[in-house]
Amino acid sequence: MTEKNSDASSPMQLPAPSDASDRTVICVGDIHGYHSKLLRLWSNLQSVVGPASFQTALIIFLGDYNDRGPHTRHVIDFLIQLPSKYPRQRHVFLCGNHDFAFAAFVGALPPRPDGSTVWSDTWEEYAENEEREGWYKGEGYSEMHVQGRRWGGTVDRFNSKKGMAYKGSIYDAAPTFDSYGVPHASPDLVKAVPDEHKKFLRDLVWVHEEENVAIYTDKGRIKCHLIAVHAGLEKTKKVEERLQVLRARDTSLPTVQELRGRMNVWDIPKEQLENPTILVSGHHGKLHIEGLRFIIDESGGLEHLPVAAIIFPSQQIVRDHES
Repeated sequence: MTEKNSDASSPMQLPAPSDASDRTVICVGDIHGYHSKLLRLWSNLQSVVGPASFQTALIIFLGDYNDRGPHTRHVIDFLIQLPSKYPRQRHVFLCGNHDFAFAAFVGALPPRPDGSTVWSDTWEEYAENEEREGWYKGEGYSEMHVQGRRWGGTVDRFNSKKGMAYKGSIYDAAPTFDSYGVPHASPDLVKAVPDEHKKFLRDLVWVHEEENVAIYTDKGRIKCHLIAVHAGLEKTKKVEERLQVLRARDTSLPTVQELRGRMNVWDIPKEQLENPTILVSGHHGKLHIEGLRFIIDESGGLEHLPVAAIIFPSQQIVRDHES
């Protein structure tokens, strides 16, 4: 794993880009309900980038705004207000697997391609896991997407990968219920989540593409195509085909590997190597930089680890705990 400026305890303001067209691009890793971390990170980014560049930056949030941390509601309130508070910035909010599942539970998924809002046909692929994962069976479950049922279910056992007990469900969703003032797995969450939060969830994009993003590399400054997607791109599938799926946001699919996959989405697909393409994701609970592949999720939603962001063109990493 390669990190940039990993020991900096006092972030210094970056010099202005060498080319007027080198707009600052900031990619923010998974927040997972940690509002205080988000506020500190935001302040640190402004200090590092400088007021002028920060006010006009493109800021891409890499998804997973909810679960694990205690203040999902405050996190979404903060994100919703950004366009009015920073009108010269551009903001992109990617959908993560936790956001997709939260949206599925509260009825905030984009409609299926046929316009239907019934997703019970998505259960079959995961049906053998229903009892072990404790799927939600309360009010409204019969039309719910499988990921919503898994998210709002109840499981009481130890998560060996995280080294901690699950928080309510296999998605660690109980803190999200708590942040809206309702008990875990309660159907009352549907009414407790404000309409503007549901709209935020419904409008999340599954992929963002940006042309002519500048980056400083060992070979100098180059301009790249940038693809941002929560988990990555499936390395065994044709990139353009997968991008079409992501652009369409087809919620009839039981699962989307680009939102929740692991090793099958870790690398840049080989066909992308012919053209300089930055591929940036969160999701994996790691900070990993290899060539033009960037994984920016240092916390994995764990309380003792920082929320991080990366700045282009410099590739500087900024964390919430740096003063």
